Amino acid sequence: MDAKKIENDFLDLIKEQKRTIYKVCYVYAKDRDNLNDLFQEVVLNMWKGFPRYRGDGKAATWVYRIAMNTCITFLRRSGTRPSTVPITADVADSLIEEEGKTGQLRELYSLINQLGKLERALILLWLEERSYQEMADILGISKTNVAVKLTRVKDKLRKMSNS
Repeated sequence: MDAKKIENDFLDLIKEQKRTIYKVCYVYAKDRDNLNDLFQEVVLNMWKGFPRYRGDGKAATWVYRIAMNTCITFLRRSGTRPSTVPITADVADSLIEEEGKTGQLRELYSLINQLGKLERALILLWLEERSYQEMADILGISKTNVAVKLTRVKDKLRKMSNS
């Protein structure tokens, strides 16, 4: 495969998965600059791994795995816990589909930011309507474990939103 074809395939993948990458980065970012840095770091890591990507599974699964691992590694290095990032115009289009849900979405992301790393990843995948098997593949846990942890995370979010 020639270099130009690889580059074009990669750019197509980024265009296709941009919204997903931003969502993952948004959950782990502490401010707008951090969000942009995380996005760039994810794209860089995707580029580094792209020649080895065989396309056996879904591209979205591969993208999620790289995005989450990149963000979690970044958090470990920085040692800080993110706060809610205000949604900016350039990211809002990627994240918000209906204007009426903006306030609810901000509150949801605020609550999600208070969760642990695995919990955040799990609820983000659930919000993206990924199957339990996809979640298990991305997170490296069993399908049964996904179901149990997801139930606990939903209960935890319900309790957090009521307090």
